[in-house]
Amino acid sequence: MRVFVTIQHPAHVHFFRHAIDELERAGHDVDVFAREKEMAVELLERFDIDHEVLAGSASGLSELARTQATYEARLLRRALERRPDVITAIGGVAAAHVATAIRARSVVFYDTEHADLIQNLAFPFADAVYTPDCYQRGVGPKQVKYAGYHELAYLHPDRFTPDPDVVRDLGLSPDDRFVVLRLVDWGASHDVGHAGFDDASEAVARLEDAGAEVLITSEAELPPDLEEYRATVAPHRMHDLLSYADLFVGEGATMAAESAVLGTPAVYVNSLSMGYTDELDERYDLLFNFQGDRRHARALSKSVEILDGDDDWAARRERLLADKVDTTDVVVRAIEGRERPARPRDSVATAKTNTEI
Repeated sequence: MRVFVTIQHPAHVHFFRHAIDELERAGHDVDVFAREKEMAVELLERFDIDHEVLAGSASGLSELARTQATYEARLLRRALERRPDVITAIGGVAAAHVATAIRARSVVFYDTEHADLIQNLAFPFADAVYTPDCYQRGVGPKQVKYAGYHELAYLHPDRFTPDPDVVRDLGLSPDDRFVVLRLVDWGASHDVGHAGFDDASEAVARLEDAGAEVLITSEAELPPDLEEYRATVAPHRMHDLLSYADLFVGEGATMAAESAVLGTPAVYVNSLSMGYTDELDERYDLLFNFQGDRRHARALSKSVEILDGDDDWAARRERLLADKVDTTDVVVRAIEGRERPARPRDSVATAKTNTEI
């Protein structure tokens, strides 16, 4: 079987990398295609994943639309040349469109309910849409729910063991008290009109006053007074850092969820919430959502409370892992066609049922 994997974000590299390895070891031909987005290509190179870059980066919605069109056209050209049996992606706009054009099977994974544009463009064309069982939207009979999170494709303990050297390389000890503070640049299509912290400088001051070293990771340029807090960490080592942190505080949902499944408490400060951030908050008490009025002040108060407390975060993580699966296993079975929705390509608008695994 020939499989196309499409990558448009660094998190997609982590999500698919173990599945790519397992598919290749099973004898399948896997072609990986990427778009320049933050550190996605750097990660592909770091993990020694053969790939082809089909389009560059983009800033702003109009430029993003042009880049996406270029990416999709070039992917179609490769598909006509190589005739894949399956095309897979997270989000999957290009994957679903190109698969439909060449009559391949498309397998889409998604976990972000508020990204209406992506869902409206991709889901009607996809053969199967795999979502965590906490996903708060119904997709219809092409939807397959599984008991997991995207982050458990690469941070499940069967897939990941943290390396303390990343902490030592920053001049810290794994026993030192430190917080990872994540700031985002709010440039994605689904981020328009949303926000996180009111004042990042105040956040740093409050966390330092609570006795923690603050390490900032940011997609955006930082104000001069915060640049000295920027943590210079290779992209593939960020999860090691999160694993040893005492607390994650930030505006990025993916990194908040990564911290939570690693057993590091996460304070998520963003006017957006998703099914998985809600479940990690309400069911497992590993992530704490702060949206709405005074989210900045309330989040910092909770952060100080966590730093001052002595909760058993490892026990909460064990409870989560007992309920959830290794998501890479789901990905491989989905691509190989061992689990499929009962009636692919039905209308999203009229469909009423779905499948669970």
